[in-house]
Amino acid sequence: MLRVLVIDESQERAGELCAGLALSGYQVVALLPSSADLHDRVEAISPDVILIQTDSPSRDTLEHLAMLNADLPRPVVMFAKDHNSRQIRRAIKAGVSAYVVDGLATHRLQPVIEVAIARFEEHLQLRTERDRATRKLADRVVIDRAKGVLMKARGFDEEGAYQALRKMAMDRGQPLRDVAANVLEMAQLLL
Repeated sequence: MLRVLVIDESQERAGELCAGLALSGYQVVALLPSSADLHDRVEAISPDVILIQTDSPSRDTLEHLAMLNADLPRPVVMFAKDHNSRQIRRAIKAGVSAYVVDGLATHRLQPVIEVAIARFEEHLQLRTERDRATRKLADRVVIDRAKGVLMKARGFDEEGAYQALRKMAMDRGQPLRDVAANVLEMAQLLL
């Protein structure tokens, strides 16, 4: 059973939403009137999905969602009356997985949440791949700079410098990137 955190400033509307979620097989773990302490609440409650119902997402709400998306990403579904394309883009950029305009029909809750989860998972996978590629590129830059230092200091060719770094890494039981960073640190001390 998926655990849902609901945010809605309207108590009456929130009651209908929570009832619809329960009928759709979801567990509402908390109901908040605003996103003011969203990060702390998500950290404490650890919901599977965040559902926000609003007339129009405020700048504060979008900022709280962006911070949450950076630290504790979760699928976010937003039901709003605001159909302004700039506002929708801001919401998506802040981490909203599904932005549904013009209200909520309880029979649509399950498919909308499932789409939001699928989109979130795809986005998270792309973000992970991007971060891995960025780390690899940063590692490659450090290794290439260390090879350059060894080539200059020891007269190695590129392959010889790389083999020297590999041997140091194997002898020390450290990752190649760490050994390369150590070589660069030592070169800085000697200059």
